[in-house]
Amino acid sequence: MRKVLQAFLGSVLVASGLGVQQADACTRLVYLGAGEQVVTARSMDWRNDIDTHLWVFPRGMQRNGEAGPNSIEWTSQYGSVIASGYDISTTDGMNEAGLVANVLWLVESDYPAYSADRPGLAISAWAQYVLDNFASVDEAVTALREEPFLLVTDKVPGEDRMATLHLSLSDASGDSAIVEYIDGEQVIHHSREYQVMTNSPVFDQQLALDTYWRQIGGTVMLPGTNRAADRFARASFYVNAIPKSEDANRAVASVFSVIRNVSVPYGITTPSEPNISSTRWRTVADHQRLLYFFESALTPNTFWVDLKRVDFSSETGSVRRLDLGKDQDHTYSGDATADFVEAAPFRFMGL
Repeated sequence: MRKVLQAFLGSVLVASGLGVQQADACTRLVYLGAGEQVVTARSMDWRNDIDTHLWVFPRGMQRNGEAGPNSIEWTSQYGSVIASGYDISTTDGMNEAGLVANVLWLVESDYPAYSADRPGLAISAWAQYVLDNFASVDEAVTALREEPFLLVTDKVPGEDRMATLHLSLSDASGDSAIVEYIDGEQVIHHSREYQVMTNSPVFDQQLALDTYWRQIGGTVMLPGTNRAADRFARASFYVNAIPKSEDANRAVASVFSVIRNVSVPYGITTPSEPNISSTRWRTVADHQRLLYFFESALTPNTFWVDLKRVDFSSETGSVRRLDLGKDQDHTYSGDATADFVEAAPFRFMGL
């Protein structure tokens, strides 16, 4: 208990922003429901509009890692629906096999030194690489452990800071993995138990926080601030406290209530806490029904994309885009699958 408390106190200092660079906040959680239902939710918290739109990518796309002359290349094996960042990166998405990938900010990230001798992958395409190539978390983890590429980062568009991200994966079986780069080394945490991820501190310390709050008990006290450590504690408690309804729609509604609970109110600014940012949008992915829900903070409606209705064929499918507007203020309602329009694919930002 003493070790747990020490880790907790150290993590609180990190999460409070003491000695930490400016960061943006997000939360990801996985709900393990009745009848093997699995639902993954995430919030996107960012200080400015990141020009998010939804995209459909079919199978058979020729990809380049955009990391210099020795970039990794691949052909997409699975079609996917994704949420872009600045239309130069994949921040979130689900593929037709039910694999979900999310990238969240992690200021402690430290990537290996660039080397033209190793195949490179731009961090902007990290999530897309996984969605294109794998059907399950186990498949992805097995491949990533072999380190088939050197992850290469770059500056956030319009800002003078490098993108520092970690990657979460979940699939239709309920399996999860968290991939981080710490001290220049890839670290993979792989377990069905890893249902929640936020930002700082690194995932090992997030697990220590979770252990601490489990011993207190969520019905006794839960931390209520917008800090990453507090959001982790609330998400971890509520995602397992909500009822496991046999009704899939009610289960999705419960998951939405949890991800909203750990969201940051729109317009919030905290000068003394620059790592706190407003929640701009949320996604909820129903792995079994292959429904990808999207909710903007600036629109009154939640809508979804039905991946079963998307033509992902390499022969007849096409790249399609759903324009969400500035600050994602365009309103869609219900099933928006038919509202996508054909478009040229964006190019991932790289070297």
